[in-house]
Amino acid sequence: MFRASIALAVICAVTLTAGAEAAPAARTNVLFIVSDDLTNQALGCYGGPQTTPNIDGLARRGVRFDRAYCQFPLCNPSRASFLTGLRPDTLHVYENATQFRKNVPDAQTLPQTFRKAGYTVARVGKLFHYGVPGQIGTAGLDDPVSWERTINPRGRDKDDEDQIFTLTPGAKGSARFGGTLSWLAAEGTDQEQTDGMTAVAVANLLRENADRPFFIACGFFRPHTPYVAPKAYFQRHPVDAITLPHVPEDHHASAPAAAFGSQKKEQAHLTDELRRRALQAYRASATFMDAQVGVVLRALEELKLADRTIVVFLSDHGYHLGEHGLWQKMSLFENSARVPLIIVDPSAKGNGRSCARTVELVDLHATLAELCGLPAPNTDGTSLKPLLDDPAGSWDRPAYTQVSRGTPTTTGETTPNKSAWFMGRSIRTERYRYTEWDGGKKGAQLYDYQSDPGELRNLEADPGSKAIVSELKARLQSTR
Repeated sequence: MFRASIALAVICAVTLTAGAEAAPAARTNVLFIVSDDLTNQALGCYGGPQTTPNIDGLARRGVRFDRAYCQFPLCNPSRASFLTGLRPDTLHVYENATQFRKNVPDAQTLPQTFRKAGYTVARVGKLFHYGVPGQIGTAGLDDPVSWERTINPRGRDKDDEDQIFTLTPGAKGSARFGGTLSWLAAEGTDQEQTDGMTAVAVANLLRENADRPFFIACGFFRPHTPYVAPKAYFQRHPVDAITLPHVPEDHHASAPAAAFGSQKKEQAHLTDELRRRALQAYRASATFMDAQVGVVLRALEELKLADRTIVVFLSDHGYHLGEHGLWQKMSLFENSARVPLIIVDPSAKGNGRSCARTVELVDLHATLAELCGLPAPNTDGTSLKPLLDDPAGSWDRPAYTQVSRGTPTTTGETTPNKSAWFMGRSIRTERYRYTEWDGGKKGAQLYDYQSDPGELRNLEADPGSKAIVSELKARLQSTR
């Protein structure tokens, strides 16, 4: 009888264990946070001159990618690319006016991959492109089939636009604020601003969906110009403590004219005082955005969701703050092409480390699908999971970034009244960047970051660089 009881107990234990093993594991959530026009140098965790405690803390928890690159340093092409996993040349999106489904109607986006898998999928703010500040509060060029729910906050920054300082006061539309340097030290609280409203809405979505698998996308507008933030954030960055970047007097002669083609007329006449005020405003806006990231992350912690939620933080592209004599984006220098990218996967083995491998935003679709065990379409990227487990692991994938010059027509041809349209294309390895303008017909550049991290010496014509130019040229051309 005693032996029979033992046998029965063993059978029950085995049955219970098997049942426990067969029970489905809790699905991994995704919190996808995108900042707008954010340079790495605005973040303390990337060596910037200011502390951004919430993003810096996120970097300590996950893997910080030190060489991450966008595919096109302009909002719409970049966002369409990383939200589909397809390169701009696959989507044929090169400007801020074309919704990607016009060219690739059957593309499956990253949020669609999660939606098809039964996740609750929602966005707040700017994920796909919409113009800043003109389209704040609207859906812009959103992709409705990607989301179950969308929220488009509109804060007092829209109502205060008549108070904004701009370098182009007489301009109309985006050229007045969003297209050039403009800023405002605003009255009121964080929660009255569009980004403050965005953070609160995302926190509420986390609370509403805490008991089901979710993919929630949080799209902040700052620090995109106009650099608007409450006054307290400006006070953290005294103008007289700001150092301007050094640009050699003959720097523009060192590279093809197309390399500096993003420079705008009004920005060429900035005084040092205005440069410092623009930098103060940008830093204030970035610090304000970091505070809103904190609102979202605190909600995640309070709900005890952090241990089963992947958090991704990125910017759609980089940003110039006077380096090379340039401001804003649309260049193929490092400041414009490089982006902050932090991934916190609670199960990854490499958390708390940085990764020096060259990666691309186009990799995110494949990465998140694999991390969550979801079927995904073929993309132009590759999963970064190996680097999340071993940030120093073997990796031989360069990053490719492109940008256009001139004015395209709907056919891609040039009309008599429009400037010639051509493309610049760049390949970035861990040591070098090689760039060609119009297939090399309008010049080329080579920079060795080991000896020249500021990209001040173009080695493309240096006889000693012939072999590396030949190698990188071949690799660049193989992507077309």
